[in-house]
Amino acid sequence: MILYYAPGGCSQACHIALIEAGIPHRIVKTGRDRRTEDGHDFNLINPKGYTPALDLKDGTVLTEGLVILTYIADTSGKLLASSGLARWRALEATAFMSTEIHRQFLPFFRGGTTQEKEQAAQTLLMRFDTISNQLGDKPFLIGEQMTIADCYLFVMLSWAVMMGVALPRHLSDHLARMKDLPSVIKTLSEEGLT
Repeated sequence: MILYYAPGGCSQACHIALIEAGIPHRIVKTGRDRRTEDGHDFNLINPKGYTPALDLKDGTVLTEGLVILTYIADTSGKLLASSGLARWRALEATAFMSTEIHRQFLPFFRGGTTQEKEQAAQTLLMRFDTISNQLGDKPFLIGEQMTIADCYLFVMLSWAVMMGVALPRHLSDHLARMKDLPSVIKTLSEEGLT
C-alpha cells in the first residue's frame, strides 16, 4: 500500500493508523503544488487534489480520511471493534471530527480574518468540550483501546495547539499520551515533524 500524505495534515491520522495496525506500506509526500515527492501529478492519483489517498496496489485508490481509516481498521482487525456499540461510537466520533471539527480550522489555514479565526476558535472550544466529555478519564476516546477516532483526534488536537486554541484538560492529557505512543513517534519522525 502507498499512503499519499502531507506532513502534519489530516492524512497523518491514516499514517498513525497504518503503523499502529502493523500494515506494511510506504508513504509518498505530496506538496501544495499537487506534485508527489517522486515527481508525479497527484491529481492523476486523486482527482480531488487533496490527501489522504491510499493506493491499494491493485489499481484501487481510496480517498477521504474516514474511509481510509475504516479500511485500515477492517483490514487489520485492529483500531475498531468489528461490531457492537463500540464500533459505532468510534465511527460516530471520527465522523464528528471530520465534519464538525476539521472544517473549523479553515480560517487558520487559509488566511481568514481575525474575526473569522476568533469565531472558529469559539466553535472549536464547543466541539472540543463535546469530545472531552466523551473522553472523560478514559485512556482513549472509546475506552481502554486505541481506535481510529484517537488517530484523528491526535491531528485535530495538534492543530489546535499549533493555532493557539485552548484545550480542555482531558484533551491536553490525551494529546500528551498519544505523543508517547511508538506509532505516533514513528509517524512524526517519518513526516519530518520531530
